[in-house]
Amino acid sequence: MTDRAVLDEFQQAIDEAFRGRERVPVREVYARVSEHVRVPADMLAYLNEVPEGDYDKAEITQAINDVIRRRGEQDSLGLLRLPRQVRPVDGSGDSSRPGA
Repeated sequence: MTDRAVLDEFQQAIDEAFRGRERVPVREVYARVSEHVRVPADMLAYLNEVPEGDYDKAEITQAINDVIRRRGEQDSLGLLRLPRQVRPVDGSGDSSRPGA
C-alpha cells in the first residue's frame, strides 16, 4: 500500500470518528483508526503523541500533521487534508462578500 493510500485510509477513519459529531476525544479517534486493518501500527503511534482531550476535526487533523512534521516525515508521507471551515450563513463576519 502506498503512503498516500495509507494516509487516505487514516483520513477515512478520522472522518468516520467525526460522523455526526462536532468534538471527539482522541481516544475514540484512536479506536476508530485501529479498526482499519490497513492502517499500520506506526500510524497509530501518531495519535499517541497527540495530547488527551476532545478535538474538532480540524484540530485533530492539525495535531496529527504537527506530529508528522516533528518527525520530519511530511515529504515522504505527506500530510492529512485539513477540512474546509464552515462559514456562518447569517451574513455576519465577512463584510467583503458581495451583498454583505
